[in-house]
Amino acid sequence: MTPFSRRAFATAAVASLLAGCGGHQARQTTAARPSGRRPPPTPVKPARPLGRSVPVGLRIPAIGVDTPVIRLGLAPDGSVAVPPVTAHDRAGWYRHSPTPGQLGPSVILGHVTVGGYGDGVFRHLARLRRGDRVEARLENGTAARFDISAVRTVAKADFPADRVYGNVNRPELRLITCGGPRSGDGYLDNVIVFAALTSAAP
Repeated sequence: MTPFSRRAFATAAVASLLAGCGGHQARQTTAARPSGRRPPPTPVKPARPLGRSVPVGLRIPAIGVDTPVIRLGLAPDGSVAVPPVTAHDRAGWYRHSPTPGQLGPSVILGHVTVGGYGDGVFRHLARLRRGDRVEARLENGTAARFDISAVRTVAKADFPADRVYGNVNRPELRLITCGGPRSGDGYLDNVIVFAALTSAAP
Protein backbone atom coordinates (compact mmCIF):
# COMPACT_ATOMS: atom_id res chain seq x y z
CA MET A 1 0.00 0.00 0.00
CA THR A 2 1.15 3.53 -0.61
CA PRO A 3 1.60 5.81 2.45
CA PHE A 4 -1.63 7.63 1.56
CA SER A 5 -3.72 4.48 1.21
CA ARG A 6 -2.17 3.05 4.40
CA ARG A 7 -3.20 6.14 6.38
CA ALA A 8 -6.69 5.98 4.92
CA PHE A 9 -6.92 2.28 5.74
CA ALA A 10 -5.75 2.86 9.31
CA THR A 11 -8.28 5.63 9.88
CA ALA A 12 -11.09 3.56 8.44
CA ALA A 13 -10.15 0.45 10.41
CA VAL A 14 -10.00 2.32 13.71
CA ALA A 15 -13.40 3.86 13.01
CA SER A 16 -14.90 0.46 12.31
CA LEU A 17 -13.49 -1.05 15.49
CA LEU A 18 -14.89 1.76 17.60
CA ALA A 19 -18.38 0.83 16.45
CA GLY A 20 -18.26 -2.79 15.34
CA CYS A 21 -17.90 -5.03 18.39
CA GLY A 22 -21.10 -6.94 18.49
CA GLY A 23 -24.01 -4.61 19.17
CA HIS A 24 -25.78 -3.29 22.23
CA GLN A 25 -26.92 -6.71 23.42
CA ALA A 26 -23.39 -8.08 23.61
CA ARG A 27 -22.18 -9.39 26.92
CA GLN A 28 -18.70 -9.08 28.35
CA THR A 29 -16.53 -12.19 28.14
CA THR A 30 -13.59 -12.36 30.50
CA ALA A 31 -10.62 -14.26 29.11
CA ALA A 32 -8.94 -16.06 31.99
CA ARG A 33 -5.22 -16.67 31.79
CA PRO A 34 -4.20 -20.29 31.36
CA SER A 35 -3.31 -21.97 34.64
CA GLY A 36 -0.08 -23.65 33.54
CA ARG A 37 3.17 -22.21 32.25
CA ARG A 38 3.84 -22.53 28.55
CA PRO A 39 7.34 -23.43 27.37
CA PRO A 40 9.35 -20.52 25.96
CA PRO A 41 8.94 -20.13 22.20
CA THR A 42 11.62 -21.59 19.94
CA PRO A 43 13.09 -18.97 17.59
CA VAL A 44 12.04 -19.70 14.00
CA LYS A 45 13.52 -18.22 10.86
CA PRO A 46 10.89 -16.18 8.98
CA ALA A 47 9.60 -17.79 5.79
CA ARG A 48 9.80 -16.30 2.33
CA PRO A 49 6.73 -14.34 1.15
CA LEU A 50 3.96 -16.23 -0.60
CA GLY A 51 2.06 -15.27 -3.71
CA ARG A 52 -1.35 -13.68 -3.44
CA SER A 53 -4.14 -16.06 -2.43
CA VAL A 54 -7.29 -15.08 -0.54
CA PRO A 55 -7.77 -16.60 2.94
CA VAL A 56 -10.74 -18.93 3.32
CA GLY A 57 -10.16 -20.27 6.85
CA LEU A 58 -8.32 -19.54 10.09
CA ARG A 59 -7.17 -21.92 12.84
CA ILE A 60 -5.81 -20.89 16.25
CA PRO A 61 -5.35 -24.15 18.18
CA ALA A 62 -4.42 -22.52 21.51
CA ILE A 63 -7.89 -20.98 21.86
CA GLY A 64 -9.94 -23.48 19.86
CA VAL A 65 -10.65 -21.26 16.85
CA ASP A 66 -11.40 -22.93 13.51
CA THR A 67 -13.45 -20.51 11.42
CA PRO A 68 -14.24 -19.69 7.82
CA VAL A 69 -12.92 -16.31 6.72
CA ILE A 70 -15.05 -13.92 4.69
CA ARG A 71 -13.91 -10.89 2.70
CA LEU A 72 -14.50 -7.42 4.10
CA GLY A 73 -14.54 -4.18 2.18
CA LEU A 74 -15.66 -0.71 3.15
CA ALA A 75 -18.94 0.29 4.75
CA PRO A 76 -21.01 3.13 3.21
CA ASP A 77 -19.48 5.62 5.66
CA GLY A 78 -15.95 4.74 4.49
CA SER A 79 -15.01 2.65 7.51
CA VAL A 80 -13.81 -0.92 7.20
CA ALA A 81 -16.76 -3.28 7.29
CA VAL A 82 -16.89 -5.86 10.07
CA PRO A 83 -18.30 -9.40 9.89
CA PRO A 84 -22.10 -9.56 10.20
CA VAL A 85 -23.56 -10.25 13.63
CA THR A 86 -24.93 -13.78 13.24
CA ALA A 87 -25.29 -16.94 15.30
CA HIS A 88 -22.48 -18.55 13.29
CA ASP A 89 -19.86 -15.86 13.72
CA ARG A 90 -16.92 -15.78 11.29
CA ALA A 91 -13.68 -13.84 11.02
CA GLY A 92 -13.20 -11.38 8.17
CA TRP A 93 -10.13 -10.47 6.12
CA TYR A 94 -9.87 -6.86 4.99
CA ARG A 95 -9.47 -7.29 1.24
CA HIS A 96 -7.38 -4.16 0.71
CA SER A 97 -4.63 -5.52 2.96
CA PRO A 98 -2.11 -8.14 1.74
CA THR A 99 -3.31 -11.73 1.73
CA PRO A 100 -1.77 -13.86 4.53
CA GLY A 101 1.80 -14.69 3.56
CA GLN A 102 2.30 -11.76 1.20
CA LEU A 103 4.81 -9.09 2.17
CA GLY A 104 3.22 -6.68 4.64
CA PRO A 105 0.58 -6.84 7.36
CA SER A 106 -2.49 -8.92 6.50
CA VAL A 107 -5.44 -7.86 8.67
CA ILE A 108 -8.19 -10.15 9.98
CA LEU A 109 -10.99 -8.81 12.17
CA GLY A 110 -13.40 -10.65 14.43
CA HIS A 111 -16.02 -10.01 17.09
CA VAL A 112 -15.52 -10.67 20.79
CA THR A 113 -19.31 -10.83 21.24
CA VAL A 114 -22.17 -10.99 18.74
CA GLY A 115 -25.19 -9.33 20.30
CA GLY A 116 -27.85 -11.68 21.60
CA TYR A 117 -25.99 -14.66 20.15
CA GLY A 118 -23.30 -14.44 22.85
CA ASP A 119 -19.59 -15.04 22.31
CA GLY A 120 -17.83 -14.08 19.08
CA VAL A 121 -15.18 -16.03 17.20
CA PHE A 122 -12.36 -13.94 18.73
CA ARG A 123 -13.76 -14.07 22.29
CA HIS A 124 -10.52 -15.55 23.71
CA LEU A 125 -8.00 -13.65 21.56
CA ALA A 126 -6.44 -12.01 24.64
CA ARG A 127 -5.45 -15.47 25.95
CA LEU A 128 -2.89 -15.94 23.20
CA ARG A 129 0.80 -15.74 24.03
CA ARG A 130 4.05 -15.31 22.17
CA GLY A 131 4.95 -18.47 20.29
CA ASP A 132 1.37 -19.66 19.76
CA ARG A 133 0.56 -20.76 16.21
CA VAL A 134 -1.97 -19.29 13.77
CA GLU A 135 -2.75 -20.99 10.48
CA ALA A 136 -4.46 -19.27 7.56
CA ARG A 137 -5.93 -21.61 4.95
CA LEU A 138 -5.67 -20.02 1.52
CA GLU A 139 -7.82 -20.36 -1.58
CA ASN A 140 -4.99 -22.08 -3.49
CA GLY A 141 -4.78 -24.90 -0.92
CA THR A 142 -1.76 -23.58 0.97
CA ALA A 143 -1.69 -23.39 4.76
CA ALA A 144 0.25 -20.27 5.81
CA ARG A 145 1.56 -20.73 9.35
CA PHE A 146 2.37 -17.80 11.62
CA ASP A 147 3.97 -17.60 15.05
CA ILE A 148 2.68 -14.93 17.40
CA SER A 149 5.26 -12.35 18.45
CA ALA A 150 3.09 -10.13 20.67
CA VAL A 151 -0.43 -9.67 22.02
CA ARG A 152 -1.44 -6.17 23.06
CA THR A 153 -4.54 -4.71 24.69
CA VAL A 154 -4.68 -0.98 24.00
CA ALA A 155 -7.17 1.80 24.61
CA LYS A 156 -9.09 2.63 21.45
CA ALA A 157 -8.15 6.26 21.94
CA ASP A 158 -4.48 5.22 21.69
CA PHE A 159 -4.80 2.73 18.83
CA PRO A 160 -1.25 2.26 17.37
CA ALA A 161 -2.24 2.62 13.72
CA ASP A 162 1.31 2.95 12.37
CA ARG A 163 2.46 -0.19 14.17
CA VAL A 164 -0.57 -2.18 13.10
CA TYR A 165 -0.87 -1.07 9.47
CA GLY A 166 2.58 0.32 8.68
CA ASN A 167 5.01 -1.19 6.18
CA VAL A 168 7.04 -4.20 7.35
CA ASN A 169 9.81 -6.09 5.56
CA ARG A 170 8.33 -9.57 5.98
CA PRO A 171 4.92 -11.29 5.78
CA GLU A 172 2.98 -10.58 8.97
CA LEU A 173 -0.53 -11.06 10.31
CA ARG A 174 -2.72 -8.87 12.51
CA LEU A 175 -5.74 -10.22 14.37
CA ILE A 176 -7.96 -7.52 15.89
CA THR A 177 -11.00 -7.52 18.14
CA CYS A 178 -12.51 -5.47 20.94
CA GLY A 179 -11.70 -5.97 24.60
CA GLY A 180 -11.33 -4.43 28.01
CA PRO A 181 -14.22 -2.99 30.05
CA ARG A 182 -17.61 -2.21 28.58
CA SER A 183 -18.70 1.38 28.01
CA GLY A 184 -22.30 1.85 26.93
CA ASP A 185 -22.82 -0.22 23.79
CA GLY A 186 -19.15 -1.03 23.19
CA TYR A 187 -15.74 -1.76 24.63
CA LEU A 188 -12.99 0.67 25.63
CA ASP A 189 -10.04 -1.31 24.27
CA ASN A 190 -8.81 -3.30 21.31
CA VAL A 191 -6.92 -6.59 21.48
CA ILE A 192 -4.26 -6.83 18.76
CA VAL A 193 -2.26 -9.94 17.90
CA PHE A 194 0.98 -9.56 15.95
CA ALA A 195 2.36 -12.62 14.13
CA ALA A 196 4.97 -13.43 11.47
CA LEU A 197 4.95 -16.08 8.74
CA THR A 198 7.16 -19.05 9.61
CA SER A 199 6.19 -21.75 7.10
CA ALA A 200 3.76 -22.75 4.38
CA ALA A 201 2.59 -26.17 3.24
CA PRO A 202 -0.02 -27.71 0.93
